[in-house]
Amino acid sequence: MTYRVVQWSTGNVGRHAIAGIDARPDLELVGVWVSNPDKVGVDAGKLAGLGRELGVVATNDADALLALEPDCVVHTAMADNRIFEALADLERLLRAGVNVVSSSPVFLQYPDGVVPDEMSAGVRQAALDAGVSLWVNGIDPGFANDWLPLTLTSISERIDEVRCMEILNYNTYDQRMVLFDIMGFGRPLDATPTILAPGVLTMAWGSVVRQIARGLDVELDEIVEWHERLPAPEAFDVAAGRIEAGTTAALHFEVRGMRAGRAVVVLEHVTRLHDDVAPDWPQPAGHGCYRVVVTGEPKYTLDLQLLGSDGDHNTAGLKATAMRLVNAVPAVVEADPGLLSALDLPLVTARGLVA
Repeated sequence: MTYRVVQWSTGNVGRHAIAGIDARPDLELVGVWVSNPDKVGVDAGKLAGLGRELGVVATNDADALLALEPDCVVHTAMADNRIFEALADLERLLRAGVNVVSSSPVFLQYPDGVVPDEMSAGVRQAALDAGVSLWVNGIDPGFANDWLPLTLTSISERIDEVRCMEILNYNTYDQRMVLFDIMGFGRPLDATPTILAPGVLTMAWGSVVRQIARGLDVELDEIVEWHERLPAPEAFDVAAGRIEAGTTAALHFEVRGMRAGRAVVVLEHVTRLHDDVAPDWPQPAGHGCYRVVVTGEPKYTLDLQLLGSDGDHNTAGLKATAMRLVNAVPAVVEADPGLLSALDLPLVTARGLVA
């Protein structure tokens, strides 16, 4: 069976999603939505950097795309700074009778106990009313802290703690708003960026902590946030801009799922903009990695190293998010209606992608 797909946005993740849709023999790209008027009328192949045309041009006419009656929308539009607008967009797509796989808002991966029920009620009801499904995922939050750790726990005799780590240098991640405004890089250490406002870390990553706990049949007592930051010893440049000496150049945080006074599920991020900053913090395997540590009997450590064909680990991370969504399209379309989590899907593989 061939599934008709619309790609919604063509930014850092969306352009890789277009390439992924084109690569799968069971998916047909029928439309592309863009917010930038300069991209309207541009062929999808050019927007994806494929070096060839795909015969599908971008539009900002949402009604025209919905009129195509696609089986699924791959939604990768930015939501970090427009959560409620993104929720309204998703609800509109669902009410039109279209299944959706999306990279955001990330708390929808498993919102129970993470955000107030009313924040997910609209998309839940829209999906049920229209008989379609919504699945939100990516690499992190996503695969690196849902299926990867839960699969590893299947060979455990006893589990004391499950720790999911991202250890990456974001120096080539060209998204100034995310790095500077949301994460606070390049800002004074005494300034509180959006990501470190109370409750924001839990909104972003509490979903994966709760989901792992659910997968292990663990009832958490609470979720606790912790963080530390370090300054740049000297000024340097990254893809998104300049980091002045003394401003934030490294961020380390944890979102801890607690039971009986101790952490049993932990989401940990170690983010640098220069390899030499914070040498005492955890170091990656290879150029950058996602690490799962299951402490118990036995103790397991699993490193997932990232490297794109261009030699950049951040490219690999963007592609991983895109393909996590694209490869799940058939499973999501065939799933029961509603808001899905990773616990609801069968095994998703790169079916049809072996060269």
